[in-house]
Parts: sequence; structure tokens; C-alpha cells
Amino acid sequence: MTDAGGRTVWDGDAYRFLEADCPDTAHPSLWRQSRLCARQGLYEVTEGIYQVRGLDLSNMTLVEGERGVVVIDPLISTETAAAALALYREHRGDRPVTGLVYTHSHGDHFGGARGVLPPAPRRGAGPRPAGFLEHAVSENVYAGNAMTRRASYMYGSNLPKAPDAQIGAGLGRPCPPAPSA
Repeated sequence: MTDAGGRTVWDGDAYRFLEADCPDTAHPSLWRQSRLCARQGLYEVTEGIYQVRGLDLSNMTLVEGERGVVVIDPLISTETAAAALALYREHRGDRPVTGLVYTHSHGDHFGGARGVLPPAPRRGAGPRPAGFLEHAVSENVYAGNAMTRRASYMYGSNLPKAPDAQIGAGLGRPCPPAPSA
């Protein structure tokens, strides 16, 4: 999946190697977890609550109501969020999005807001509570370098995707690395 500029925002095939048996180069528990995270699709959590998994590092949760659906954590990019909502609608109907919930201010939990909302006049990063953008930016200014460095060690995001290199992030498949500056 690419953005309007042609940059890859999600590569669902990069982890196809997980379909094979666990090699000696990987811990069996990490291999199993990565295989589970690689399963893309719409999942019913309980009646009226669904999740789209495997299209991004995080999961999108959708709660059906009388007038539409509330989207919780609209993923990291407009493109993956739009694809997740389209998958939901393909199976559950064209319910309008009547609410949006960000569980916290990390980009993989709010970055795709524009992908689930109808087009609107430009208004920054999308709808958000008062002070939200300032908090999200300040966290990244204060801790961004450390969080990025930690993620590269923790998730191996700079390694190639392979059975003897980067096989998962433990909570979802990592996004492609950011373009070099």
C-alpha cells in the first residue's frame, strides 16, 4: 500500500516468510506471535465490536451504535485506516463514522484519522481534543529521539525483514522505516 507520493506505508507481503516453520534463527514464541500478528482481517471481538488487525502496527477497533460506528485508534496512516474501514464496511455495511477515540497520543493510534472521516476543510492532523496536538508534539520533542532509538533496538526496524533478522514487533508488524533525510 502506498501513499499519494508513491511511498510504501504498508507492505503486507514483507512478512510472507512467516508462513514457513520456525527456523533455528528465531525464538519459537516470537515466531508464533509474529505469525498471529501477520493475520490480516476483520475480527468480531463480541457482538457489535470488531477489530481490523494486521494492516498496521496497531489495531483499529469499531463499535457499532444505533446511528453508525465509533472508530477507536484509526491506525498510523490515512491509507491503512481507509483500507481498514473499507474492509469493515465490506462485511458489516456502510455505517457512517459517528465518533473517533484516540486511546493515547502515539501516532499509530491517531495518524489515520483522515482515512476514516469524510473529507473536510484542512484542519491540521485531524479532529482532536483541545491540547491533544500540543501533547503529542511535545512528547515527541522531549522523548522522540530516545523513543526512536529504543524502537530500533526493540523492534529491529532497521533490519531487513527475514527469518534471521527482523520478524516482528511483538504487538503488530512494524511499519516500513521512515525515509532517509
